[in-house]
Amino acid sequence: MTYRVGIDIGGTFTDFALLKGTEVILHKNLSTPEDRSIGVMEGLARLAAIEGLSLQDFLGKCDAVVHGTTIADNTLIEMNGALTGLITTEGFRDEIEYRRGFKEDIWDVRLAPPKQITPRRRRLTVPERVLHDGTIHHPLDEDAVREACRKLRLQNVEAVAISFLFSFVNPEHEKRAKEIVTQEIQNAYISASHEVLPRAPEYDRTSTTVVNAYVGPRVTSYLERLVARLAEGGYKNQLMVMQASGGVMTKEYIDGAPIRVLASGPAGGVIGSAHVGVAKGHRNLLCVDMGGTSYDMSVVIDGQAPAEAGWNMHHRYLIGVPMVKVETLGAGGGSICHVNNGALQVGPKSAGSKPGPISYGRGGTEPTVTDALVMLGILSTDEGFAGGSFRLKRDGVEDAFRKIADEMGYGPEDAAFDCWRVVNANMSQGVRRTTAGKGIDPKDLVMLAYGGNGPAFAAIQAEDLGIDKVLVPKASPTFSALGTLVANPTIDEERSYIAKATELDLDKVRALWDEVGSRAEKYFRDAGFKTESLSVNYQLNMRYPGQNFSLTFDYKADGRLHDLSFIDAGFGERAMELFNARHMAEYNHIREHETPEVSGVRLVAMIPTTSPDAKGGFTAPKGTPSPAKTRRANLGQGFAETPVYLGGELKPGDEVASPAIIEESFTTIVVYPGWKARVDDAGDYELVKG
Repeated sequence: MTYRVGIDIGGTFTDFALLKGTEVILHKNLSTPEDRSIGVMEGLARLAAIEGLSLQDFLGKCDAVVHGTTIADNTLIEMNGALTGLITTEGFRDEIEYRRGFKEDIWDVRLAPPKQITPRRRRLTVPERVLHDGTIHHPLDEDAVREACRKLRLQNVEAVAISFLFSFVNPEHEKRAKEIVTQEIQNAYISASHEVLPRAPEYDRTSTTVVNAYVGPRVTSYLERLVARLAEGGYKNQLMVMQASGGVMTKEYIDGAPIRVLASGPAGGVIGSAHVGVAKGHRNLLCVDMGGTSYDMSVVIDGQAPAEAGWNMHHRYLIGVPMVKVETLGAGGGSICHVNNGALQVGPKSAGSKPGPISYGRGGTEPTVTDALVMLGILSTDEGFAGGSFRLKRDGVEDAFRKIADEMGYGPEDAAFDCWRVVNANMSQGVRRTTAGKGIDPKDLVMLAYGGNGPAFAAIQAEDLGIDKVLVPKASPTFSALGTLVANPTIDEERSYIAKATELDLDKVRALWDEVGSRAEKYFRDAGFKTESLSVNYQLNMRYPGQNFSLTFDYKADGRLHDLSFIDAGFGERAMELFNARHMAEYNHIREHETPEVSGVRLVAMIPTTSPDAKGGFTAPKGTPSPAKTRRANLGQGFAETPVYLGGELKPGDEVASPAIIEESFTTIVVYPGWKARVDDAGDYELVKG
């Protein structure tokens, strides 16, 4: 028997999904912020014990360990990355601060700009100039680069970003500058824009390169520690890492641009959602993930969660690499409830895993959403929590809510209920903003809820949004970890090339796609994959003249590596037809009398791998199970004795009427008044109105 393990590190819990043949075994343990690799190894040791094996034997039988991490996100949230400097073209010192004039809230005159990763004293310029066609207009002043290094060295920089004009066309100056920085600043992490994001526009490329330099040392050092611990534990294969694009790839590939792991954890959940939704006959999904720290929202249309490259704002910084679109709110089980100017607020500050909510009994003193669920009777203090790893406690919870109640002028149970109402309203409103921005009506979607806390709120949120069906997979508490096992090894990269669609240099187009294809081929071969099975999507980025943003579409889907025979005399005409169709689908109009232009080429290379089975259907005979017990709980209509069912005792075909609570090992599913829960053939839950 061999195993595959998916891992996702969150702010509060580290989640594990063990694939054993067709069986999936779930596990959660508290994250270890001081060194997250410790929590990973603790969880792997627990999985080994479940299998009756030593850690050495267990890891020796693992074909793959696939890892999604929030290390890059946490670095930006906590602003504790490497001390970073920037060397750029003379005259462009402040471009990174202009931000294209972008401000998250244009009406908030008090909104401060984001904290500068590279303040002006660490942004230095050198004389050099490459023109748009790659011609060197002004040679690189190497002495100026050395002087910039001297100034950065005096400021004790740990990382250096290098971003010169048009280096994506001709990287000669950046390559030489990187050589000089390597010589002048010992042990500095170097992030060169032609390696991180070799495409226009300039601000996008510079911002992405700077953020990559800032998070790079923390990401790479963490992955190196984890690889060393895994090897010491007996793991013999390469560590695979989840990317924001929704694919996985080796640590060696990630080392070249660690920025690719930013938001990779949420991406895993979306990929898993698309996989399960298609299997159950639901191709249009609203995916919601409520964990311990955050609430993530995304939309799957026609079974796809495409990665978009371009204007991806994360933690107030622009990241240009391909990313699955996920919007995040500070609303999780650890979100702290507090009174601000007479109004009850929830989040975005979180208690995290240390100390955690008061009910964890680990020293927390501020009331959280989890504590509110304990007060409302939704979560139990009688049985083990998070798979039995510890038990929730009511001690101190009521006193904390009484402090809020005294400020608000009512009782502690009312304060807990208001906390429930406010966080639910925050999440529902976040979904409305996300779907409205895409021109989507939530009523047309099926909700798929996951995360440890997602199923506790799913049905009531669905009702607020006009959604009448909710899917809750049995694996939902560790769904992002499971999603890493669904994701395929993928390389997704772009190259810039700007020309009218009627004036394309077809040899240039071939050369760019061939370059990226050769790069993909190298990394896949180094990882031990057979490139004969590679599936390649050849994509184009196009726009109308004057547009700031491009649309991406498949020119040739399911192609083969280096087979560019489709580039012929009719290539440009066909590209315009496909672009106009894409523009019509996205914006409902086309500019019939304008000639669109190509802004770049993109290649997505993927190797299909086996995924955990996902099934649907309701063929088992209908059953009406009996509750295991009752509990005083408030499910939105006041406290009442509420039936409680144990998920482990429910069988396919069973139907649970509302109001009810279903307790699974790692999550709690609430069947709110007016809803019912059905167990399908795979043991997953479907919540429906009626």
